[in-house]
Amino acid sequence: MVQIIKRMEFILLLTCLGSLCQGKVLEHRWVYVSRSLNRDGDIVDIKSIVKTAAESGLNGMVLSAGLDRLDRQDQGYFGRLEQVRRICKQNSIEIVPIILSVGYGGSVLAHDKNLAAGMFVRDALYVVENGRASFVPDSPAIITNAGFEKYEGDRLMGYRFHDRPGEVSFMDREVYRGGRASLRFENFGRYEHGHARVMQEVEVQPQRCYRLTCLVRTESLEPPGSFRVSVLAGDGRSLAPWDPQVPSTADWREVVMGFNSLNYDKVSIYLGAWGGVSGRFWVDDLEIEEVGLLNVLRRPGTPVRVRGEQTGIVYTENRDFAAIADPKLDFRFDHNSAAIEMLGGGRIRSGERLRVSYYHAMAINRGQVSACMSEPEVYEIWERQVRLLHERLAPKRYLLSMDEIRAGGACQACKKRGLTMGQILGDCVTRQVEIIRSVNPDAEILVWSDMFDPNHNAHGDYYLVDGDFTESWNYIPEDLTIVCWYYDKRAESLGFFSSLGFRTLAAAYYDGDTLENPMGWLDVLENTPGAGGIMYTTWQNKYELLAPFGDLVSNR
Repeated sequence: MVQIIKRMEFILLLTCLGSLCQGKVLEHRWVYVSRSLNRDGDIVDIKSIVKTAAESGLNGMVLSAGLDRLDRQDQGYFGRLEQVRRICKQNSIEIVPIILSVGYGGSVLAHDKNLAAGMFVRDALYVVENGRASFVPDSPAIITNAGFEKYEGDRLMGYRFHDRPGEVSFMDREVYRGGRASLRFENFGRYEHGHARVMQEVEVQPQRCYRLTCLVRTESLEPPGSFRVSVLAGDGRSLAPWDPQVPSTADWREVVMGFNSLNYDKVSIYLGAWGGVSGRFWVDDLEIEEVGLLNVLRRPGTPVRVRGEQTGIVYTENRDFAAIADPKLDFRFDHNSAAIEMLGGGRIRSGERLRVSYYHAMAINRGQVSACMSEPEVYEIWERQVRLLHERLAPKRYLLSMDEIRAGGACQACKKRGLTMGQILGDCVTRQVEIIRSVNPDAEILVWSDMFDPNHNAHGDYYLVDGDFTESWNYIPEDLTIVCWYYDKRAESLGFFSSLGFRTLAAAYYDGDTLENPMGWLDVLENTPGAGGIMYTTWQNKYELLAPFGDLVSNR
């Protein structure tokens, strides 16, 4: 009933606006759908969405369904994909597959985890004893007062600051996990920014890998997910963008995360809440340790070098020492690396100090791992998927899932090319286009906007990327259609790409409770040369406003 009322309200609004709504008709009016196609319930969902879309004047569905890992799908998946194809054909809804992601590299990494973007560790120390070399920190990083046991009143000793001692942060001698005290935060919602944090500066070795652990307990902490741990360099760069996903209410739990120090010798470690509103939480036992050969990558572009510290001899894998790998390789810091095993007849001697250089990968945010754009095997994998997709769907249009590429540029495969990250990205997209057009020369190809937009992510100092994405827009095919999705910069973004001669399409909606977002996009699309479409884009599977959206964008 609510949906019917909302739809009637929008129809009435469109009728009343009359000639004011007689804007240009957008050729592409799409809906975004993400389903795994691993269960029959996905077909029920898609059938309902497609029916609503068709009845509301939409004519396309961007489908995210593991379509770039088709060579790893089972027969049940392909049966459901065929059902989707038939449903869309019956309703005159075009399927636009979204494929070939780098920033969210899961499809590539499903084939080989070692294809992840790597971060460099230089000359980590290993010492040989009893036939194996074990990691030894050069100069251990130290957290002062790690157990929160030294304090004066409510003021914690050894830390650069904690927010509002005695008002927001308190030493708690009744609730703690280790020792006899913890640091408790509450009342933070009374203050403008809702900050409830503690911070300490720590000296580290450049180009090394570190693991951080702390204990946290929460009680009705709002908003959910406001507890974070952050590692910042002196220039403000975040070295560990990670969401620990601590529930609003939870007993003591260990938070484990890692970071690469890059070229920095000092970092600031924060833990606490940003934008907290209510509730309280406790922290205890903050620790840091350098780690070696954890999540080590083994591919041609990420070589491992083992060198004698005194002799300078570079030793040979499978001759002097056994093959190195991380059998778990989960991109997290929840396990320890193994020692390096010496081989009989090898040149490495007991007691020798070795310097080991390697590349590791790490997950950020909620598990996002980027793939390497410079490793040839990535393109071989993509070519297989595109050919299989053409056999199954033969789509006329494709959307390249090239958004939010948050790591890359540090491995040897990237460095030896002598290109900027903008050029590497542009070359990657150009090769993706070539792969698609090798099976469909007439295909129209779209791509997300953010990595090519100077108003968005096309710049330097972007997450863990080694390099600069500036001018990436100069290195992609001119006949691409750019899908803009940054609402606050919609006028700047659409105008920028239009000025370069690109066609554009707006990814609108984004899970609000009204259609204010799409209406804002339509206002700008109206005056943008080359603007040809709009999409109902939901990441939370909220389709309640799909019918009113269709009425809004179709009756113009």
